Amino acid sequence: MGGIFGMAVCNDRRWPETYRVMGLQGVEMVVLGYNTPSVNSQKAEEGPEKRLFHHNLSVQAGAYQNSTFVIATAKCGVEDGFPLFGGSCIVHPDGEIIAAAKTEDDELVVATIDLDDTKFNKETIFDFARHRRIEHYGRITGQTGVELPE
Repeated sequence: MGGIFGMAVCNDRRWPETYRVMGLQGVEMVVLGYNTPSVNSQKAEEGPEKRLFHHNLSVQAGAYQNSTFVIATAKCGVEDGFPLFGGSCIVHPDGEIIAAAKTEDDELVVATIDLDDTKFNKETIFDFARHRRIEHYGRITGQTGVELPE
């Protein structure tokens, strides 16, 4: 197909660096597999709706900020006694979800895509060669934990 594809696994979807590293390599489609419980074992009041919201927020931002399609494929059902929320979706490079699962059951999610849809934003707002200023990114690459300002 002549496209540039990248892969991410589960929790990778929550980190902007995942998408940016691939974006800097010109990725046109990120394929992502994940399985996420419907209930957060560390925050029981967070229901599946909030978990799905955060999932979508992460993949939509990654798609938009790197002008790439994201194909997020979820495992659903019950695994080891824990229900999984599903939420498979296909995200356009402009950040819009163009196809999504409707239930927490197994579903086939499809969309017709054109990898050329990644070009416009890659050549304008997200033209990394013109707009990235890596001289200001020392903190991003030089520390891991929080360091409070002095």
